[in-house]
Amino acid sequence: MAFENLSEKLQATFQKLKGKGVLTEADIDLAMREVKLALLEADVNFKVVKDFVKDVKEKAMGTNVLESLTPGQQVIKLVNDELVELMGGTNSKLTYSPSGFTVLLMVGLQGTGKTTTCGKLASYLKKNGKKPMLAACDIYRPAAIDQLEVVGKSVDVPVYTDRNSNIAEDIALAAKKEAERKGLDVLIVDTAGRLQIDENLMEELVRVKKAVKPHEILLVVDALTGQDAVNAAEGFNEKLGIDGIIMTKLDGDSRGGAALSAKKVTGKPVKFIGMGEKLDALEPFHPERMASRILGMGDMLSLIEKAQEAYDDEKAAKLEKKLRKNEFTLEDFLEQMGQVQAMGGLGKILEMIPGLGKNKVSEEDIEKGEKEFKQMEAIICSMTLAERRDPNLLNASRRKRIASGAGQPVSKVNSLIKKYEDSKKLMKQFSNPSFMKKNKNLRGLF
Repeated sequence: MAFENLSEKLQATFQKLKGKGVLTEADIDLAMREVKLALLEADVNFKVVKDFVKDVKEKAMGTNVLESLTPGQQVIKLVNDELVELMGGTNSKLTYSPSGFTVLLMVGLQGTGKTTTCGKLASYLKKNGKKPMLAACDIYRPAAIDQLEVVGKSVDVPVYTDRNSNIAEDIALAAKKEAERKGLDVLIVDTAGRLQIDENLMEELVRVKKAVKPHEILLVVDALTGQDAVNAAEGFNEKLGIDGIIMTKLDGDSRGGAALSAKKVTGKPVKFIGMGEKLDALEPFHPERMASRILGMGDMLSLIEKAQEAYDDEKAAKLEKKLRKNEFTLEDFLEQMGQVQAMGGLGKILEMIPGLGKNKVSEEDIEKGEKEFKQMEAIICSMTLAERRDPNLLNASRRKRIASGAGQPVSKVNSLIKKYEDSKKLMKQFSNPSFMKKNKNLRGLF
C-alpha cells in the first residue's frame, strides 16, 4: 500500500492527541517531532519536511486550536490541510487543445515504465471519450517499438510506427499527421529514455517538442526511486519544461516520499499515479483524497468512482428486477463477487473506507478474506447450472458432491449458502427505490 509506513506512524501519533482534553505547547512539540521523523523516514525532501512542520506548528499554536473543544482533531485537520497543499492542493487535469487535436509528449528515464504508461494513459483517455493514437519514437531501446505495439493492441488503440526511420522528430510529425487524417483527437508520443539525463537525450526531446508542439509534456518517474525521482523531475523541467508528472509503481512504495515532495520541489503537479501492473491501473492523482487515506480517514469518493467503473446499467437493472421478484441466484452472487475483484479486491476497498484499512484490518485478515472469495467461487463453479439458478435444490447429498468437487468441506458449502441468503436480503433492501432515490451516488456499490 502506498504511504503505508507513513500512514501508520501519523495515525499512531494522532491517536495520542485525540485522548487529550487539553493540548499544551509540549504536546504539540512532541507530536510535531514525531510527524517530522515520520516524514523523513518516508523519504520526503528535508527542506519540504522542515517547512511543513513549521507551518503546522505555527497554526496549531493558535488560541482557536488550543482552546477548542477537540484540540486533537483540530491539529489533525491542520496536518490534513497541509498535506493536501503539499501535494498540489487540487487534482490537476490534462490540458486539451481547443482546436480538438491534442499532443501529449511522454518523457522519462529508462526503467520507469514509460512505454506501459503510454498504454495506460491511452486506455484512460478512451474511457473518457477520447480517440487516442500511440506513436513509437523510441528508436534506440531494443524491442521498444514491439512493446508499444503489444500495449496498443491490448488497449485497442492504433500505434504509428516507422521502422525505416531513425529520426524521432520525423516519426512524431508523421504520426501527428496520420492521427489527424484518421480523425483521432489525441496523440501520445512515446520517446527514448536514458539511464541518466544527458545532452543527447535532451537535444532529441527538444527537437521532437519543436516538431509536434505538444500541449503537455508529461514526465514518467518511478516512485520506488524516492528522491531520485524528484531530482529527475527537476532536471527534465529545467532542460525541457514539463507540465506534469506521472508517478508509476506507487502501489509498491510504502514510503511515498516522492509523491509528497514532487510538487513542492519542482512546482509541477503529479497528474496521474500508477497503482498496479494492469493496463487500467492508472488513476488521476487527487491530493485531498490521498491525504485523507494517509490519515486513516478513508476515500469514499474514489470508492464510489471505482464502483461506477465496474457498474453496468443494463446488468444493474436486471439485478434490481430479479431482487424484486426474489429471483437473485448464486450466479448473480458470483457476479457480484467478480465486481468486488474488478474494483481492486478487498484490500483496495478497505483502504478507502473511513475507519478501516491497515490499522483496523490486518493484512492477515485481508488475505483470509481474499482466500474465502476464491473458495466460494470454486464452490459455485462446482455446482450445476440448475443448482446455481435454484439453490433450493441443494440437499445434503448435492452439497456433499459440490464440496468434493471444490476440494472443500461441506461446512464451507453451508457457510456459502448462508452468506448468499444474507446478501440476498441486504441487496433487496438497497434496491428499494426510495433508498436509491435518497442515495444516488451509491448506485453501483450494491
